[in-house]
Amino acid sequence: MKFSRAFTVIELIFVIVVLGILATVALPKFGATREVADIAKGRGDVATIRTAIANERQTQVIKGNTSYINKLSSSSTTLFTGDTSVTPNRTLLTYGIKAGAGSGDWTKNSDTEYVFTVGSSVNTFTYTPSDGKFLCTSGTECSALQD
Repeated sequence: MKFSRAFTVIELIFVIVVLGILATVALPKFGATREVADIAKGRGDVATIRTAIANERQTQVIKGNTSYINKLSSSSTTLFTGDTSVTPNRTLLTYGIKAGAGSGDWTKNSDTEYVFTVGSSVNTFTYTPSDGKFLCTSGTECSALQD
């Protein structure tokens, strides 16, 4: 009697079917994980931006200036670095946030309007220089992106 050390065709087909079932269950969860990660990044970014606005205002109050910063970015490639068009410069984030066009990225529409993308959802944030508020004004993920 001779023993074979190879797999049979039935065993190989069974393994392929099991792997296929596992893949169909796991792949949708990876897509949802990406959106959850983008929302978490966006929440962190919004909190950081709001804190930077408050810190910059406190710095100006100490200097005797009670106004909020007029614009959050002078550049459209590195966002939230502050207003470098005035003297002295009014800065927010030291390193800023790099602008991008994909999911989890920020883009600048104007000096007071920024967009954060989550998947295919476009969420618009508006900065109001008169009161220093940075709020999500439109988009399906607004409630998830801010407190």
